[in-house]
Amino acid sequence: MAEKNIIIKNETGLHARPAMEVVKEASKFKSDIFLIKNGNNYNAKSIVGIMSMGCVKGDEITVKASGEDENEAVACLIDLIENRISK
Repeated sequence: MAEKNIIIKNETGLHARPAMEVVKEASKFKSDIFLIKNGNNYNAKSIVGIMSMGCVKGDEITVKASGEDENEAVACLIDLIENRISK
């Protein structure tokens, strides 16, 4: 299992467009991938799951993956959330 904590920097949090980007990226991997907020697990391959998180700027979340490509999955989603949709 691989995991890493991050802070949401995107001004509007993980609203519809960033959430869709996360789902699109997560779906490329075979591993089970979850975003964790306040102890609750949300499937990173589910737009409904991510939208139900209610993530806003400043929230701390954990990206966790389990499976054959878990390290790559976590690294890729961290890069996406911190660098490509955080602007």
